[in-house]
Amino acid sequence: MSKPTLATIWLDGCSGCHMSLLDIDERILQLGELVDVVCSPIVDHKKFPEHIDIALVEGSVSTDEDEHKIRVLRQRTRTLVAFGDCAVTGNVPAMRNAFPLAALFSRAYNETATAQQQTPAERLPHLLKHARPVHEIVPVDIYIPGCPPSADTIFTVLTELLAGRTPDIAALTRIGA
Repeated sequence: MSKPTLATIWLDGCSGCHMSLLDIDERILQLGELVDVVCSPIVDHKKFPEHIDIALVEGSVSTDEDEHKIRVLRQRTRTLVAFGDCAVTGNVPAMRNAFPLAALFSRAYNETATAQQQTPAERLPHLLKHARPVHEIVPVDIYIPGCPPSADTIFTVLTELLAGRTPDIAALTRIGA
């Protein structure tokens, strides 16, 4: 019998949640015995296979590319996990939501630039009007809050899901912790 599959994806965030995943240290070998990692920025597999048992999603949905990725991932995933405060609430990326996009681009690429004051226009994904948490785009099965969630929390959630149990998230973490 083949092992369950695990995918991770990084949308608009800082990669802190993936760093926390790596902080499970030697337990990553134990996790490797339990799952096949089929897609993740930390292993350079970026194409989603047709069937994924568990997917961890880090970051908010901020671009048309993010939105496309999360929709495809949701279609192909049995258990989708919003992984960290950006995926759960929008967190830091959503702080831009109070400002018009033109003002953001002007501030970032003109007002604060000391050289080459220009807004990039080539080969960039389209920035959505608002950064949004994952559940506003697709249904989410499990939420792991934290900025980032602790390595212990991540490991516990994954091993509970792999054992067929629903993890008690409230006992493990909270928003911002």
